[in-house]
Amino acid sequence: MNIILFGPPAAGKGTQAKRLVAERGMVQLSTGDMLRASIASGSELGQEVKAIMDRGDLVTDAIVVRLIEARLPEADAGGGAIFDGFPRTLAQAEALDAMLAARGSQIDRVIRLKVDDTALIERVATRFAEQGRADDNPDSFKVRLGAYNAQTAPLLPYYEAQGKLVDVDGMGTIEAVASAINAQLDL
Repeated sequence: MNIILFGPPAAGKGTQAKRLVAERGMVQLSTGDMLRASIASGSELGQEVKAIMDRGDLVTDAIVVRLIEARLPEADAGGGAIFDGFPRTLAQAEALDAMLAARGSQIDRVIRLKVDDTALIERVATRFAEQGRADDNPDSFKVRLGAYNAQTAPLLPYYEAQGKLVDVDGMGTIEAVASAINAQLDL
């Protein structure tokens, strides 16, 4: 089974993906983790990604698609993928569908974590103060949140038209959100 956890930055996608990996044996493909690893590597691509993220901009589709495509064999071997933070644009969604179709696979369910933007900004400010993650700088985060809202809006009707989009209240406890996601996956 291939699923997408859909929602703005800091909505809890990573937390829920890690739980699903542990419980269901799927492979988490987190663009945020991949991008941070790329930066930590110090590679030319990592330096490019760092400059983009430090400005609060979203990394280009071409870079993100390359990172995802490189990890698809791992997901195939693991029996499915949890896409966390990808796709973020219609072009990425179409590229993902094409990559999976070429492997005889597809996205089975898109779970949108519905959250309140104001609460997210507060969550990120707290996380920035506690962990100091550069991409959680509250000012950069507001730019990322605005970009997410503007660029990903077309994905809602795209997946809704495919009958794959379901909403889960992402403002509950971790356990409540997990229970709601499990209910959607077990339909």
